[in-house]
Amino acid sequence: MRVKVKLPKIGMTMEEATVVRFSKQPGEEFRRGEPIYEIETEKIDQEVEATADGMMLEHSVAEGTNVKVGDCVCVVEVTDLT
Repeated sequence: MRVKVKLPKIGMTMEEATVVRFSKQPGEEFRRGEPIYEIETEKIDQEVEATADGMMLEHSVAEGTNVKVGDCVCVVEVTDLT
């Protein structure tokens, strides 16, 4: 199943973040818990982890792009929903 991965709200006041780098490139597989991209806010730097097994299909934004909470960062194919 194709899933749009959106920027999560990590802190109470977080409204946006910069996508620093993608840990997975299109065509690369990942396992639940592996980092798929890294973000930076005014207060923290954090890796965003996969919530299921799957494969990166496309990056929706370029590295270095400022993204609002809830905006699509990438699209993945999820292979394990358990």
